[in-house]
Amino acid sequence: MIFGVIKPYPSPIISGRGVDLDFPMLAGCLALLGLGLVMITSASSEVAAVQSGNALYMMTRHLIYLVLGLAACVATMMIPVSTWQRLGWLMLIGAFGLLVLVIVPGIGREVNGSMRWIGFGMFNVQPSEIAKVFVVIFLAGYLIRRQTEVRESWMGFFKPFIVLLPMAGLLLMEPDFGATVVMMGAAAAMLFLGGVGLFRFSLMVALAVGAVFVLVQAQPYRMARLITFTDPWSDQFGSGYQLTQALIAFGRGEWFGVGLGNSVQKQFYLPEAHTDFVFSVLAEELGVVGSLATVALFMFVSIRAMYIGMWAERAKQFFAAYTAYGLAFLWIGQFLINIGVNVGLLPTKGLTLPFLSYGGSSLIICCASLGLLLRIEWESRNNMGSEEAEFNESDFAEEPNHGRR
Repeated sequence: MIFGVIKPYPSPIISGRGVDLDFPMLAGCLALLGLGLVMITSASSEVAAVQSGNALYMMTRHLIYLVLGLAACVATMMIPVSTWQRLGWLMLIGAFGLLVLVIVPGIGREVNGSMRWIGFGMFNVQPSEIAKVFVVIFLAGYLIRRQTEVRESWMGFFKPFIVLLPMAGLLLMEPDFGATVVMMGAAAAMLFLGGVGLFRFSLMVALAVGAVFVLVQAQPYRMARLITFTDPWSDQFGSGYQLTQALIAFGRGEWFGVGLGNSVQKQFYLPEAHTDFVFSVLAEELGVVGSLATVALFMFVSIRAMYIGMWAERAKQFFAAYTAYGLAFLWIGQFLINIGVNVGLLPTKGLTLPFLSYGGSSLIICCASLGLLLRIEWESRNNMGSEEAEFNESDFAEEPNHGRR
């Protein structure tokens, strides 16, 4: 089964021209991964030393996740895009199954009041990270199959929500409000790019805003977060504690930071300093200059992912194009929410920073998404289309040079 899906040849790393990757995209993501490893080592050292007696404990675990993530990236590059398109329905069913399992008592693990993880020994798997990518792949296939219906009829517009709304409901049962917003936002953007009319899209946005308002009102802790983030100093030792400590970290960093490893806020002042608030520690240690450089890196890989979608669209590989757009929107959504929370522009919400935050599921899925984007770029550049075909070395060895993008 595995060998039927992963074809050893050709691929971006095994071709007649040797390694044939989108090196700017790869370099940008590797830079973020390297920066993430450094910042996790710094931000987690104090907590790890107290909890495990080893200051490098979390760094070691993160390094294991990083190796697994890079392996997932390589494996994903070996799978033809057409295989992802063919397996879209199975992946959607798998996503539903995982989201149901995680809320089953005895299977899902509760951490900080949320049932978001399924435990496998020492490691936890977060189904929401997998589900977001699987939804993107399914929706890309839907937009191809029902292109005319999506553009011209209300039914084509509403059908995806028969799948999306129950999945959003399962995410909210964990609860994972941040993942719900990111998933629905990426889906909405994909529908818009798929040709949904402006009126229907505007209606969808209005309904989404209304749904967010209702969800915030439904849970007192969400309303408390919404009120507190506007003035966290009014309850700086209560609901505003995380945000005030994050803002102190930004203030201490000034222009050039206090130096790598010299953060004070990571010493039990700022909760979740190595996960949700790793950017605050980065800002404290590397300052405004380091923070803006990190933001620039995120902007580069996100825009590059959008360009990969555009190149695939020009090559008439529409499933690949929609998938690339969807993955880009997932990264952009998580990036904007996490940075917004860290700087106090958004209410506090547990959502990892792609490629940087500590967390195995997020890191591995980000690396797998990178592998899929690299595969999409390679197939579009070589005009392979979406049809499954068998290739050999002679198909590529004498191929004219299309040039780097």
